[in-house]
Amino acid sequence: MKVLVVDDEPEVADIVALAFAFHRPDYEVSKTDNGWDALRMVERERPDIVILDVAMPGLTGFEVTRRLRSSSDVPIILLTAKGLEDDKVLGLELGADDYIVKPFGPKELMARVDAVIRRVRAGAPPQEEAEFSYGPLRIDFGQRRVFLNGGSIDLTPTEYSVLYHLVNARGRVVSQEELLGRVWGPEYRDEAQYLKVYVRRLREKLDDNPEDPSFIRTLRGVGYIFPGRDLTVEQA
Repeated sequence: MKVLVVDDEPEVADIVALAFAFHRPDYEVSKTDNGWDALRMVERERPDIVILDVAMPGLTGFEVTRRLRSSSDVPIILLTAKGLEDDKVLGLELGADDYIVKPFGPKELMARVDAVIRRVRAGAPPQEEAEFSYGPLRIDFGQRRVFLNGGSIDLTPTEYSVLYHLVNARGRVVSQEELLGRVWGPEYRDEAQYLKVYVRRLREKLDDNPEDPSFIRTLRGVGYIFPGRDLTVEQA
């Protein structure tokens, strides 16, 4: 397993590297102190996960995340001294998989790394149905591909997992806590902001009007539901 640590503070990068050396000695850790090198190293070394500081001079962690997401699905965990909700939301909207506020402990870091890798690798469980169609939306479960109006929709593993679990429970309200637990893991059951960001991203990709959604409907304060009845293309 390859890990890339990107932080302009050498002591922080060293702490992260030591945490892996102690808790995950089989992981290969590379380090850099700037965003430009990070972009080149991701392309050259193909790490399995990137641990990325936000507040770096030159190219910030947010900008690195945005650029990486244009060409790569590598899991990204952002590190930041800022605990503001807006920064957390921005990082997730740009495509980060998780977010850790400094200072943090080695055990917290390892738990987050394990959760992200587990989520990306596991994906959604096997589905008995080969395909599912609902109006203009079609899901090929075997290939883990989603189509809208005949065209392929590019979803990240986490986006696909959110959609899968909603479709699999179609016709039933799925609480925020249940969906967070199924997609992110039990340790994320209180992270409602993660779910809001990913549902918004899914709606954008599926052209699903949040004011009058066809696919993902919100029951405010309760959870989400994918309609249970078939929808014809004419009705979509």
